[in-house]
Amino acid sequence: MMNIKSTLFSVILLASPVAAAPIQWQPWSEDLFAQAQREHKLVILDLEAVWCHWCHVMEEKTYSDAHVQQLIGSGYIAVRVDQDSRPDLSNRYEDYGWPATIVFDSKGQELAKRSGFIPPGPLASMLDAFMKDPTPGPSGGADDNYAASNESTLAPGLKKEMEQSFFDTYDPTFGGWGDVHKFLDPDLIEYAMALASQGNTQAQTMARQTLDANLALIDPAWGGVYQYSTDGRWDVPHFEKIMYYQANDLRMYAQAYALWKKPSDLKAAEDIHRFLTGFLLSPEGAFYTSQDADLIQGEHSAAYFKKSDAARRKLGIPKIDQHIYSRENGWAIEALTALYSVTGDKATLQQAQKAADSLLQNRTLENGGFRHDEKDSAGPYLADTLAMARAFLSLYAVTADRSWLAKSQASADYIIANFQNADGGFITSRSTTAGLKPKPQRDENASAARYFNLLNHYTGTESYRKMAEHAMQLLSNPSMATRLPTASVLMTDAELSSDPMHITVLGDKKNSLTQQLFSTALSKYSLTYRRIEVWDRAEGPLPNKDVQYPELDQPAAFVCADGRCSLPLMTVEKLKAKLKIQ
Repeated sequence: MMNIKSTLFSVILLASPVAAAPIQWQPWSEDLFAQAQREHKLVILDLEAVWCHWCHVMEEKTYSDAHVQQLIGSGYIAVRVDQDSRPDLSNRYEDYGWPATIVFDSKGQELAKRSGFIPPGPLASMLDAFMKDPTPGPSGGADDNYAASNESTLAPGLKKEMEQSFFDTYDPTFGGWGDVHKFLDPDLIEYAMALASQGNTQAQTMARQTLDANLALIDPAWGGVYQYSTDGRWDVPHFEKIMYYQANDLRMYAQAYALWKKPSDLKAAEDIHRFLTGFLLSPEGAFYTSQDADLIQGEHSAAYFKKSDAARRKLGIPKIDQHIYSRENGWAIEALTALYSVTGDKATLQQAQKAADSLLQNRTLENGGFRHDEKDSAGPYLADTLAMARAFLSLYAVTADRSWLAKSQASADYIIANFQNADGGFITSRSTTAGLKPKPQRDENASAARYFNLLNHYTGTESYRKMAEHAMQLLSNPSMATRLPTASVLMTDAELSSDPMHITVLGDKKNSLTQQLFSTALSKYSLTYRRIEVWDRAEGPLPNKDVQYPELDQPAAFVCADGRCSLPLMTVEKLKAKLKIQ
């Protein structure tokens, strides 16, 4: 496709002044490729993130280059999209990082997919080459086709291979998985903690080393966690603070504290919460999306983030993306319920409830669905309704308020009606996007499978169990299951093959002992895969009536596992002893 002659030609052109107008960016639209065919042009998509340092650098260095501008102006329709605003495009190209640069022909066929910052010269060479010969390069071509298998569990040999990969890809020197970017991957850490809770000492060492190393990415002045560190170490951070990492790191540190009671884990969770409250909390109680990596876009901010709170504020505060997305708020709410479980802080729970109420008021669709933003140009997207469905279920788990369970079920039913894929699993978006057929994304399907499985345990509704298996049939395809990292699929398989930790408290919800037993149950490790209920007989039967409990004249807790339950535990001390809580 590109030869030495065309590359030299581009270099010669770059050396000469070229008068060009600034690039006229347009949004992604349904008639994009029809427009490209009418105008006989190719399409270049700049999929960026508003918080992304290298996106700012590419705008300043590459897209301001006169030759790049001239080539795009003459031969391309230029499209720019904030990836946070379009989960369908973000999921499709997430492996290419931000900025991601995708070139299409006029019919929507991908010619090239490039990751990260591209200097002016190489981009100009690529643009020029495709104008002369619009043949797909090595990174273009057809999408991966992940067909569902007939199995709703991992084959033993496949599972063993994936488990070995989990251990083999760990970095025993510095902690974390991988040798370039260091960050807290929630699926990997959660799986390591699950193994540790079962007595696996190697997994415990891995989890603890990574959790402790990741403390270097928590901002000491403002709280919050930076996205990642580079160079295979934990002390070269990229300074953007994105809700995905805030919510998941907060949830993982809360879960780690529940397991090990290590003070530094609780402090990390509270420091992240401090940032959420201080910088990302809107007046309405919902959460904003992110904080930029740069104070001045395109300029590294390492010196800035070494300063104190007061010194930073004298210079200004990096931009906050004030979009309120359902997906990001669902993540935040679930994280706050985890923190509440281990602290019992009512203000944290109220914050989670207020965010949920705000989203219910401002982002709902009919029949339990959720919009992504205030107004969506596309969608709806699986991620928004799934995140809110999980959030509602987590609120039910920590409040025993059945209205949250009803809301979670409404969202579950919306997902089934709108995102179920006949070929297996769930698709990211309900509709096509400018002719790009929606497809399933692995980690979304793992999250959906885990959610539907847990919802089945809470409600006894068999259709939810079938939906969990439907997603697992996609995940058990070896081509999808073995993509690194493997932990999300391993966690899903483990949960679908076992019952959650199950604790039921019987008693009047207004009784102080009932409340104390419930809060004790919440503090037990397994903040994700658990079924914790309060049965106040005045409310009628429990949603899932799979266990017959005796009538008692005082509050009591029951711990159930393997088809049987404990004797009634009528004091906090007895419940703590049964749960081995110190």
